[in-house]
Amino acid sequence: MQTKGSVTHGMCREKIVKTNCFRYQKKLLRIPVVCLILTLTFLCAGCASDNNRTQDEKFEAFTHEIFCMETAANTISLHYSLKEPEAYGIEEAPVTFGTFETDASETAAALENIQKALDRFDPGRLNLQNRITYDILEYYLKESGKNLEYLLYGEPLALTGGVQTQLPVVLSEYQFYDREDVDTYLALIGTTGEYFDSLIAFEQKKSEEGLFMADYAVETVIGQCRDFLDMGDGNYLYSTFADRIMDVEELTEKEKSDYIQDNALAVSDNIFPAYEKLIAVLEKLKGTGRNEKGLSYLPEGKKYYELAVRQATGSERSVEEMEDMTRRQISDDLSAMEQVLGLTAQEARETAGRMGADSAELILNRLEQEIAGTFPDAPDTALEVKYVPEEMEEHLSPAFYMIPAIDNTGENVIYINQSHMNDDLTLFTTLAHEGYPGHLYQTIYYESTDPDPIRSIFNFGGYVEGWATYAEMGSYYLMPLSKEQSTLLQKNSSIILGLYALADMGIHYEGWSPEDTAAFFSNYGIMDADAVEQIYELIIGSPANYLKYYIGYVEFLELKKDWAQEKGDAFSQKEFHEAVLKTGPAPFEIVEDYMWEVGEE
Repeated sequence: MQTKGSVTHGMCREKIVKTNCFRYQKKLLRIPVVCLILTLTFLCAGCASDNNRTQDEKFEAFTHEIFCMETAANTISLHYSLKEPEAYGIEEAPVTFGTFETDASETAAALENIQKALDRFDPGRLNLQNRITYDILEYYLKESGKNLEYLLYGEPLALTGGVQTQLPVVLSEYQFYDREDVDTYLALIGTTGEYFDSLIAFEQKKSEEGLFMADYAVETVIGQCRDFLDMGDGNYLYSTFADRIMDVEELTEKEKSDYIQDNALAVSDNIFPAYEKLIAVLEKLKGTGRNEKGLSYLPEGKKYYELAVRQATGSERSVEEMEDMTRRQISDDLSAMEQVLGLTAQEARETAGRMGADSAELILNRLEQEIAGTFPDAPDTALEVKYVPEEMEEHLSPAFYMIPAIDNTGENVIYINQSHMNDDLTLFTTLAHEGYPGHLYQTIYYESTDPDPIRSIFNFGGYVEGWATYAEMGSYYLMPLSKEQSTLLQKNSSIILGLYALADMGIHYEGWSPEDTAAFFSNYGIMDADAVEQIYELIIGSPANYLKYYIGYVEFLELKKDWAQEKGDAFSQKEFHEAVLKTGPAPFEIVEDYMWEVGEE
């Protein structure tokens, strides 16, 4: 086990203010309720032999086919990815949430077939953007294949961002463009029982293999399900449907009224019973979990964690290297705090709290204006700020950005969980993370470059969350504060997140117990036993979650250092940002390889 607190700077302990451990517990997915593995069963690669097209055209036809088949595999994926699927050649698709598979053989065969088809292309004959896509697809296929070996180690009922909390949110944001969308939505709700049955079968299989969750996690998930059911007639799946149906202009008032009744019946007859059945099964499975500690205590847990970390962060560094990098960054941040004499983080936070309360919309407008000099221009877009229903505040993230369909990026939604917005400082930095120059900005900017649609089906959390965290850290310097105050607050936030990252690796890789974790945090003046217990349980329930934020953030800092060193006096933050943004979400090794060439375009 590593030595805990090995980078402690005693004189700075009193400057560190503990931040909300839930701050970075969120999901940012286009398809948050389905298993993110390729499920293709057939792929026609004949297009690669068409001599009438260039190699780039053949490759783009190949990736288009994968995109269409993967996107059409379930209704949520299709609807959230495309507003007009027929424009992409998708005319008919099954109405389904998808399933949770316990047998990986078919998927393994599909991945092998795609890899063989990919191997027919010579990346050296492709243009720059297609070469990037080629490398990403090859990377993703290999990583997906490795993941199949540990299929049952995954947890769809994660304590944060699990199916049980994400499904209602995704359904409440399902847009109705026309009558067909409404009919499809109601038909989809009718399949909820089947979807939950496959989820239950997956959890039962985990239990049989000794991989089921700990009892305290079961209790948390059951509590989340019961809270959802306890909303009763006030459930937001009723109210949000009524709001959305009113915008479908082709429907008469009578038809809208009938649809509202149909939705009420569909929810009560399908969604509620599915949750009740899940609760009943979880109650029976409670006690079958054999491990209440980190993944390293499972038979192949350490190997699985290494894989999970790589996939979560997109970094090729080993866990040990990430631990070292994290400790170095914390040490640098502590040193920077030590240079600010006569001021504590608490004092700086109090000053920030007096900067005046603005609405979320005003803050976002201000952020958009402030970044103009150091970030490339992004297209204008519509943005709506919504608030998490009070009944779900306890179980949902502090904030999240709903990624729009790739052919409808002009409509964007950010959800704010007001129960987590303790002060104006938190709201400001959260909106920088979710909005400008974070998730929303990165998404609409990249889509404005007209990327291959297949890029939208990949999930590179390290890049996406790392960028948003990088944006959040930079936002401290956009506040009406002195440089010293901004430095203290930013470094404090970075240190806290770094501590969470070290705890994540300590718990799952080094085998830290709750006592070890408490001792680690106490070295940094964090003595609140209840808070540390919450952190421990969240990390147990979501392995590698904190790493995609922190390691992703530090990887961007490392890329920036390399860029600055190479460019010397010609260094431009705007040019660096443009290069990594145009490269797009990818593993960092691919971003590092291509950002130079992209930057020269």
